[in-house]
Amino acid sequence: MQLKHLRTLLSPQDGAAKVTCMAWSQNNSKFAVCTVDRVVLLYDEHGERRDKFSTKPADMKYGRKSYMVKGMAFSPDSTKIAIGQTDNIIYVYKIGEDWGDKKVICNKFIQTSAVTCLQWPAEHIIVFGLAEGKVRLANTKTNKSSTIYGTDSYVVSLTTNCSGKGILSGHADGTIVRYFFDDEGSGESQGKLVNHPCPPYALAWATNSIVAAGCDRRIVAYGKEGHVLQTFDYSRDPQEREFTTAAASPGGQSVVLGSYDRLRVLNWSPRRSIWEEAKPKEIANLYTVTALAWKRDGSRLCAGTLCGGVEQFDCCLRRSIYKNKFELTYVGPSQVIVKNLSSGTRVVLKSHYGYEVEEVKILGKERYLVAHTSDTLLLGDLNTNRLSEVAWQGSGGNEKYFFENENVCMIFNAGELTLVEYGSNDTLGSVRTEFMNPHLISVRINERRQRGIEDNKKLAYLIDVKTIAIVDLIGGYNIGTISHESRVDWLELNETGHKLLFRDRKLRLHLYDIEGCSKTMILNFCSYVQWVPGSDVLVAQNRNSLCVWYNIEAPERVTMSSIRGEVIGLERGGGKTEVMVTEGVTTVAYTLDEGLIEFGTAIDDGNYTRATAFLETLEMTPETEAMWKTLSKLALEARQLHIAERCFSALGHVAKARFLHKTNEIADQVSREYGGEGTDFYQVRARLAMLEKNYKLAEMIFLEQNAVEEAMDMYQELHRWDECIAVAQAKGHPALEKLRRGYYQWLMDTQQEERAGELQESQGDGLAAISLYLKAGLPAKAARLVLTREELLANTELAGDLFEKIRNPQRALECYCKGNVFMKAVELARLAFPVEVVRLEEAWGDHLVQQKQLDAAINHYIEARCSIKAIEAALGARQWKKAIYILDLQDQNTASKYYPRVAQHYASLQEYEIAEELYIKGDRTKDAIDMYTQAGRWEQAHKLAMKCMRPEDVSVLYITQAQEMEKQGKYREAERLYVTVEEPDLAITMFKKHKLYDDMIRLVGKHHPDLLSDTHLHLGKELEAEGRLQEAEYHYLEAQEWKATVNMYRSNGIWEEAYRVAKAHGSTNAHKHVAYLWAKSLGGESAVRLLNKLGLLEAAIDHAADNCSFEFAFELSRLALKHKTPEIHLRYAMYLEDEGKFEEAEAEFIRAGKPKEAVLMFVHNQDWEAAQRVAEAHDPDSVAEVLVGQARGALEEKDFQKAEGLLLRAQRPGLALNFYKEAGLWSDALRICKDYVPGQLEALQEEYEREATKKGARGMEGLVEQARQWEQAGEYSRAVDCYLKVRDSGSSSLMEKCWMKAAELAIKFLPPQRSLEVVRAVGPQLTGIRKYSAAAELYLNLDLVKEAIDAFIEGEEWNKAKRVAKELDPRYEDYVDEHYKEFLKNQGKVDSLVGVDVVAALDLYVEQGQWDKCIETATKQNYKILHKYVALYATHLIREGDYGQALALYVQHGAPANPQNFNIYKRIFTDMVSSPGTNSAEAYHNWADLRDVLFNLCENLVKSSEANSPAHEEFETMLLIAHYYATRSAAQSVKQLETVAAQLSVSLLRHTQLLPADKAFYEAGIATKAVGWENMAFIFLNRFLDLTDAIEEGTLDALDHCDFQDTDIPFEVPLPAKQHVPEAQREEVRDWVLTVSMDQRLEQVLPRDERGAYEASLVAASTGVRALPCLITGYPILRNKIEFKRPGKAANKDNWNKFLMAIKTSHSPVCQDVLKFISQWCGGLPSTSFSFQ
Repeated sequence: MQLKHLRTLLSPQDGAAKVTCMAWSQNNSKFAVCTVDRVVLLYDEHGERRDKFSTKPADMKYGRKSYMVKGMAFSPDSTKIAIGQTDNIIYVYKIGEDWGDKKVICNKFIQTSAVTCLQWPAEHIIVFGLAEGKVRLANTKTNKSSTIYGTDSYVVSLTTNCSGKGILSGHADGTIVRYFFDDEGSGESQGKLVNHPCPPYALAWATNSIVAAGCDRRIVAYGKEGHVLQTFDYSRDPQEREFTTAAASPGGQSVVLGSYDRLRVLNWSPRRSIWEEAKPKEIANLYTVTALAWKRDGSRLCAGTLCGGVEQFDCCLRRSIYKNKFELTYVGPSQVIVKNLSSGTRVVLKSHYGYEVEEVKILGKERYLVAHTSDTLLLGDLNTNRLSEVAWQGSGGNEKYFFENENVCMIFNAGELTLVEYGSNDTLGSVRTEFMNPHLISVRINERRQRGIEDNKKLAYLIDVKTIAIVDLIGGYNIGTISHESRVDWLELNETGHKLLFRDRKLRLHLYDIEGCSKTMILNFCSYVQWVPGSDVLVAQNRNSLCVWYNIEAPERVTMSSIRGEVIGLERGGGKTEVMVTEGVTTVAYTLDEGLIEFGTAIDDGNYTRATAFLETLEMTPETEAMWKTLSKLALEARQLHIAERCFSALGHVAKARFLHKTNEIADQVSREYGGEGTDFYQVRARLAMLEKNYKLAEMIFLEQNAVEEAMDMYQELHRWDECIAVAQAKGHPALEKLRRGYYQWLMDTQQEERAGELQESQGDGLAAISLYLKAGLPAKAARLVLTREELLANTELAGDLFEKIRNPQRALECYCKGNVFMKAVELARLAFPVEVVRLEEAWGDHLVQQKQLDAAINHYIEARCSIKAIEAALGARQWKKAIYILDLQDQNTASKYYPRVAQHYASLQEYEIAEELYIKGDRTKDAIDMYTQAGRWEQAHKLAMKCMRPEDVSVLYITQAQEMEKQGKYREAERLYVTVEEPDLAITMFKKHKLYDDMIRLVGKHHPDLLSDTHLHLGKELEAEGRLQEAEYHYLEAQEWKATVNMYRSNGIWEEAYRVAKAHGSTNAHKHVAYLWAKSLGGESAVRLLNKLGLLEAAIDHAADNCSFEFAFELSRLALKHKTPEIHLRYAMYLEDEGKFEEAEAEFIRAGKPKEAVLMFVHNQDWEAAQRVAEAHDPDSVAEVLVGQARGALEEKDFQKAEGLLLRAQRPGLALNFYKEAGLWSDALRICKDYVPGQLEALQEEYEREATKKGARGMEGLVEQARQWEQAGEYSRAVDCYLKVRDSGSSSLMEKCWMKAAELAIKFLPPQRSLEVVRAVGPQLTGIRKYSAAAELYLNLDLVKEAIDAFIEGEEWNKAKRVAKELDPRYEDYVDEHYKEFLKNQGKVDSLVGVDVVAALDLYVEQGQWDKCIETATKQNYKILHKYVALYATHLIREGDYGQALALYVQHGAPANPQNFNIYKRIFTDMVSSPGTNSAEAYHNWADLRDVLFNLCENLVKSSEANSPAHEEFETMLLIAHYYATRSAAQSVKQLETVAAQLSVSLLRHTQLLPADKAFYEAGIATKAVGWENMAFIFLNRFLDLTDAIEEGTLDALDHCDFQDTDIPFEVPLPAKQHVPEAQREEVRDWVLTVSMDQRLEQVLPRDERGAYEASLVAASTGVRALPCLITGYPILRNKIEFKRPGKAANKDNWNKFLMAIKTSHSPVCQDVLKFISQWCGGLPSTSFSFQ
C-alpha cells in the first residue's frame, strides 16, 4: 500500500498548536479533529468543513483552559462523539445524523484521574485509559463506569482489534496488556502480553500481529502470544526521531507509524507471513505527527501535526474502472471499495478472513457483486449493501450465478446447486441437481412473516425430470418429495412456503400441500400461472379463460372470466391488482377483486376481526363460503370464539353456532367475575375439545378439575355409555350401578337386544345374555356362549329343576344348594325335609351377605334364629331401627358391644339424645361424652362427665380435647374447653403460640389483670423482632413503655414515628431528644431544616454540646446560629480540659474569647510555662496570679528559694512571709520581713517566740525525727506509735521504711501480743501500697502462713505462694490452686489453664468460640472428653447450617455409639439428604464421608449395649441409603454405569420414610427418563407433582396410592416441610408429564419381573417372600447371586461384573473407592475370576 497526499484539511500554524486527537465515523461520512484550543471541527467525507463545537471543562470555575482533550471516538451509529479530557471527565455529545443538528451532552462520566486515551469499540461501550493506570469501561446505556483491569502505570495508548471485540493498552512502564470482550474462538490469552523496552506510544493491533514503537526509535512486531516476530531498528538513523502514534488499516493488513516529518508504512505479506516496509512518506516541515485516523473503508488516512495541520492521504494498492460504470479501489489485499460512478454510492467489499481478493465482477443487471479469494467467495447486493463471504474452494471459474431472487444467490457448479443468502456468511444449503433453469427452482426466504414462525426458508427443485424435492433450509432436511407421471417444466412455492405449484409438459397445473402431503390437479391447458405478490391468491390462464383462486385452501373454488388474448404479467399497487393481457396490439388490464385478496392478507396477518368485517360486505357465493369456512377454522384455533360463532352462523351451521354461543356466554361470565381470558376456563376448553370431537381431551380437562359429573353428562348426552361408565368406574362414582342399569334399560328401550346381550355377557350374566340373544334372533350366538362357558354347561338350577321333575328331592335339594337357589331349596325343604328349613334359612342369609344383600339377609337370619348374624346384617345394611329392635330383645352381654356402633350412626346424624341413650345402654358413657365434645355441646358433655367421671379425669379429658381442637385450628372451641375446666392459662398459651394476640390479651385482662402490662411489653418485643412495628407500638404503649417504642422506631430508622410517639407519650423533653438524634442522623442542612421546622434548633445545639457532640454543634451553629459559636468553643474547651487535651483546650478558650480560663487551666495543672505564655500573650492581668500559683507549687516541693523568687517577682512579699511561717522556717521569714516588709519585723519577732515555746516537732519530718528521738531514748512503744502515724502520700518509700521500722522494733523489743497487733496493722498497709513481698515476709516472721499466702496471691506471685504452702503448711496447696484457676479463668489465659484444669480450659474455649483449639486440646485427652466436645462443636455447626463441617468432624474423630449423639448423626443425615446439588458425580466425596461415618457408627453400635436396638436398625438403614447415594454419584461419573445410577435412584424410593419424598421421586423420575424408561419416569414424576401439590396444601390426604400398590414403596411418609425442587424444574416436569399424558402412548404401569411383582420391589406381593437387595443397584436379587462373607450382603452377578468392567475400563478412583468400602463392609470381595465367568 502506498500513501498519496490528497489535500490539506487544516493549515498548520507558525508555532506549536498540536492536533490532540482525530476520529472517523463508522459510516465513513464524518471526520472529527480536535485542536489545541479544545474545539472539535467536523468534516464530511470529501474533506469539506461542515460544522464545529467547543468542548467544556468539568468545572467552569477552573476556566476553559484547565484541561486538554486526550481521546475522541465516534459511536458505532455515528450519531455521538465521546471526548476524554485531562480534568478527569468524559463527555458524550449527541451530534445527530445531519449537519447543523444541535449538539447536546447526553452522558458524562467523572473519573478519579486524567483520561489519557479512549476508544468506542461497540454499542454503549466506551473503553478508556487513565493516568493512574486503570483501563475502564463506560456504559452509555446505564450511565455508569467500571474498571476492566488496573495497573500501576500511566496508560499511554489504547487500540482495538479489527472486530472491536478486544483491546490493547500500552503503559508508561512498557507493559502491553490484552483484554477480550469475546475472543471469537481464537483461544488467545488475556492479561499482560509483553514488556516493550520503552513506553509504546505508537501501538497498533493488526490482523496477524501487534506493532509497537516509541522513543527508542525501534518498531517491534509481536506475535499473538507476545513473542517478537520482527524488529525494524532506526536508532542509528540520524534523520529518525521518536515514534509518537500509529494506526492499523481497518482490514488489519497495513500499519502506519508517525514520527518527525515522516510516515512509515508496513504492509503484511500473506504469502511470506512477515511485515514488509514500503517506502516511507517524507514531508519536509511537517514536524512531529501527533495523531492518525484511518477511514473505516480504508481509502483515506488523515495525519495531525504538532503545528496544528491536518493532512489527508489516499491509501490504495491499485484502482480500476469496471465497464465505465464502477470504480474499484483496492485499499488492501483483502479490501476493495466499489463505487457506482453515476450515483456515487460506495460499498466496501472485505474478506473477513484476511484473504487476498483476486477478481471483482458486477453481474445481474449490474446489481450484484461477485469476487473470489483463494478459499472464499464474496457476494453482495449493491442496492441493499448486504455482503456475504462463504468458504469456496476454487473450481476453475466454472460456476454459473443466477440472481433472479433478491434474497439469495443461486450458484451452479458441477451438478450442485449452492444457495447463499445475502448478508449471511454461511451457505444456506446445497443440493445435487442437473436442472439449472431458474423456473425449475423456487426459493422462499422469510418473504411473508407468519404468526409464531421466526424463520421460514424453503427450497423446491427437481431431482430428475419427474421428481420434485422440497427442503427446509433452516433444518437442512427434506420435507416433501413429489413423484409425477410426466415431465415438470415449471414450479414455484408460495411466499409462505406451504404450497407448491408446478406444471407438467401436458400443461396440467398441480397444487401440492406441503403440510398435508396432498397433490391436486387444478387446471388443464395452463399457459400462464403466477402467485399474486403479497398474498396466496393464484392467477392462471386456461385457453380463453382467466382463472383466479382467491382461497387456495379450497382449490375447487375458482373464479373464471373470459379473455381474448394472452396474459403477460401481474401488476399490484395503489390498492389494486391487475392482470395484464395482450389483445392483438393493445394491452388490457383486468382488475382482480382486491377485497378477496384483502381477506387472504388479513388471515395471514392474523387480523380475524378485519377479515370478518370484510366478509360481512360480500354476498354468499361458493368463494365466500369457502372463506367463511377458512376463517371459522382459524378463529377456533386462535380461540377467537365470537368470530368463530359468527362464521358458523354465516355458514348456516346452527348447531355449532348455538354451541359456541353458549360457550361464549360461559367465557364472558368467567371473564366478568374473575377477570382475564375466559377462554382459559376449563368448561370453555372442554367444550372446544368436544366441538373438535376430541372427547378424550374434554374428559381429561373435566377430570383435571374433578368435574366428574360434567364428564359423565357429556358422554350421556352423546349416548356414549361405555365411556361414561368407564369414567364413573375409574373415579368410583356412587351412581355407577345406576348408570349400568340405565344403559341396559336404554338398550332395551331402543331394541338393541344384541348389544344388551353383549353387555350382560361382559358382566358375566350368561343366562340373561342367552335369553337376549335368542330374543334378538341370534340362536348361533347363544349356542356359542353356552359352549364357551363351563358354568352354563353345569347349570345347577337347571339340574335341580330336572331332579325335582323326576321326583328325586334329595338330589334336587343338593343342586339348589350348590347353585345357591335357596328360594326353590326352602320351598322344596318345607315340603320334603322340614327339619332342614332352619339350616337352609341360615345358609340363605350367609349367601345374601356374601352377595352384599344384607337387608334381605336379616329376615332369613331371624327365621333361622341366628340373632348375632341378624344384628350384624342389620348393621351392615344400615337398618338401624331394625337393629335396635333386635338388640332390645337380646341379653345385656350380647347387646352391649353392638349398641355403640348404632350410637355412632345416630351421632353422625346429629340425633345426639338417641345416640346418648344407646351409648349408655352399651356401657360406653365416655364415648357419649366424646360425641358431645366433638359436636361442640360442651354443657351436655360436662353434665354427663360430672355424673360418671372424677373431676380430675374430666379436666384431663377436656384439656386433651382442647389440644385436639387447637391442632384443627378451632381456637375458640378450645378456649371454651380450657375455661370450662378453669384452665385459662392454657388458653392464653395457645393464643400466644398461634400469635392470636388480641385473644391472648383479652384472656389475660379477664383472668390475670395484674400481668396485663407485662404481657403487652412481652408481645411488643416479639412483634418488634418480627418487624411488625405498628402492632408492637400498640402493645408497648399499652404497657406504658413509650421509650421502648421510640427506641424501636429509631433502630429501624423510622424517625417520624419515633418523634410522634415521644411527643405524644414521652416526658417533657423526650421529643426534643428524639428530634436531636434524628437531626444528627441526617447531618448538614437537612438537620438544620428539620430542627427549624420543629422549632428546636437552639435547644439541639445546647443538647449536642451537653452530650459532647461538638462537631454537630459547630455544624448547626455554622449553618444557622453563628452567635452561638463562641459559647460552643468555650464548652468544647472545658470538655477538652476534662479530657486532658490541654493544648487543644487552650486554642478553644482563646477562640471563645476566654484566655483567662486557659491560664487557670494551666495553673490548675501546674504547667507554669504554658500558663505564663498564655497570660503574657492574651491576659497580662493574670501574670501575677501565675507566679503566685507557681510559687505555691515550689513550696509544696520544699523549694523555698524558688518560691521566694517567684513571689518577689509577683510583688507579693507578704505571701512569701506567710509561707515561711506556715513551714516553720522562721529564720527565712524574718529575713524576708527585714528586707521587704520592715514595718512588720517587730510583730513577727514576737509571734516567732510564742510558737517556739508551744510547737515542738511537727509534720512528717517532725514525726520521723520525733520517732528517732523516742527510739534513741529506748521508748520503743512510743517510737512504734510515732512511726505508724507517718502518712506521706507523695513518698511510699518513706512510709514503707517507717512501717517496716515500726514492725522491726515491735518484733525485737515489744511483747508477742503487741508485736502481733503491729504486724497485723502494718501488713494490710504494705499490701495497700503494693509491697506484697515485704508484707508476706513480715507475716512469715510471726508464722502467719495463711496471711503470707494471701499477700502473695494478691500480688499474683503464685510460685512463691505455692512454695510457702508446700513447705510450711501443705493444707493450703488446694487453696492456692483454686485461687490460681479462678485467676486464669478471669484473665482468659486458657493456655495456662490447660496445665491446671483441662475441663475448665475446654469449657472456656467453648465460651470464647475457639473450637479448633478446643478440639485440638481435647484430642490430647481421653476419648470420652474428646467426643463430648466434638458433639458440642457438631451441634454448634448444625445450628449454623454447616452440616458438611460437622460431618468432617466425625470423619476425622470417629463416631462413638453414645445414645446422646444419635440426634446429631440423624440431623447430619437429614440435612445431607435434603440439601440441593447432591445428585451429581461431584457430590461423591460428601456421600462417601457420610457413608464412612455411619459405617463406623454401626461398627461401634455392634460392640455396644445399643446393639440390635431400634436405633441400631435405623442407622443400618441410613448406612445402606448413604451407600446407595455414594454408589450413585460414582456411577454418574462413568457413562457406561448410567443405568446403575438410575436403578439406585429407583431403589432409594423404598426409603422415603427417611428421605424427602418429593426430592427422591424427582431424582428417580429424571434418572429413569434420562435412560429411556419413560413408563417409570412418568409414574415417578406424576407422584412428584402430587407431592409438590400436597406440600403446598400442607397435607398428604389427597394422595392416590394406586400406582404403588403391591410395591415396597411406603405410602405413609413424612410430609416435607418445604419444596426441595426449584419452581423452574417443577414447571418443566409438569409440562413433560402433561405432554406424555396427552400423547397417551405410555402405559401407566410399573414394570414387572418374573415374580409378577414390581421389578424394584424386594417383597413379592403374591408370596410375601423378601429378596436381598443388590449392593450395586439396590434391586432385588432373583438369580445369579454373589454372596459376601457378611450374612445378608449380596450382589447380582451381572451388575457386579458390569461394575468391575467399568472400573477396569475407566480407572475411576471413585468407583475403586466404592469397591474398597464394599470390601470393608462385607468382609472382603469375592474372587475376580468368579465375577467374570
